[in-house]
Amino acid sequence: MALDVYKDWLGIPENIPRPPDHYALLRLVTFEDDVQKIRGHYKKLNEHVRKYATGTYQVESQELLNDLAKAMLCLTDPERKHDYDEVLGREFDENDELVRPTIAQTLVRSGGLSRDQIDEAKDFAERRGLSLRDAVVQMKLVDAETAAEALAIELGLPYVDLEQLTPDDSILAKIPRNVARRNTILPLFVDDDTLLVACVDEPTHDLEDELRLRVGVPMRRLIASPLSVNQGIARFYAGIEADGEAESGADRADTEKVKKTKKKPKKRTAAPKSGSPEAKEAEQKRRQVGLILMCWSVVLPAALDQAVLPDSIKFLDIFGFCYTLFLSPVLLLLVFKSYFRRR
Repeated sequence: MALDVYKDWLGIPENIPRPPDHYALLRLVTFEDDVQKIRGHYKKLNEHVRKYATGTYQVESQELLNDLAKAMLCLTDPERKHDYDEVLGREFDENDELVRPTIAQTLVRSGGLSRDQIDEAKDFAERRGLSLRDAVVQMKLVDAETAAEALAIELGLPYVDLEQLTPDDSILAKIPRNVARRNTILPLFVDDDTLLVACVDEPTHDLEDELRLRVGVPMRRLIASPLSVNQGIARFYAGIEADGEAESGADRADTEKVKKTKKKPKKRTAAPKSGSPEAKEAEQKRRQVGLILMCWSVVLPAALDQAVLPDSIKFLDIFGFCYTLFLSPVLLLLVFKSYFRRR
């Protein structure tokens, strides 16, 4: 019986269409708006599915983990969730305008900070030229994750915990490590024709254009803490480079194996037998070459006599005798021995 990961691993009934929508996948009521509940369900299901990541169903578990992550990121992104809910049939009041709390309001409400601490952090940020997010972290009022999550709420963007996500290797392969490190970003995967990228700060237009050219789709940023992004770059790119080195080593081994297999001793061409048609033809060609060389053995010394020797020692003022009388016989003898003697 074929494995149904939705039923066997997540307990989703068979009467729910496959693949299930984001709410059914995360075991949420339809149109759930509580971000903390969405993240809580995702975290619980993520930990459960990871139990199968090293077994027989490693591929299936990774695909399901990616689906869970994409569902969570969509439902925690106010803009994308609004569009997704409309597709599912949710009706919104056009007069309702979503008012997002500032990072200070979020930290007071859920971060446990007082108004006085926020004012101190604002003064500290102004003196040091920092953002409020970085100021509260440097003052050790909250941890980096809490500050990043508060910033995400202010910007209306999803916050991503990179400890619970695994980027798509094919996406990392398209974006070099130095690009990710220089801009403090971690590309994750493509969802709904959009590249999701974990960022610390707002990306520049140049970076957006570069990523679009490399991947072929526009990007949308997710908010993550600086520490988690840097750790993610080190961890996930190290895995990509290790796989690349292993493949290169395997390719070199295969190449050497092919070379050894193809390396065979050269066969010597057997000489034609004496008296055979091939032998007679070869002998005739040798004699023709010999005749040509004998002619040059006479012409070349005579030409040298004419060009080099002075007229006073030329024979009949036409030909010299030095090269012709001595060099020509030597050359004729060498040609005769090489091309006319029987072997």
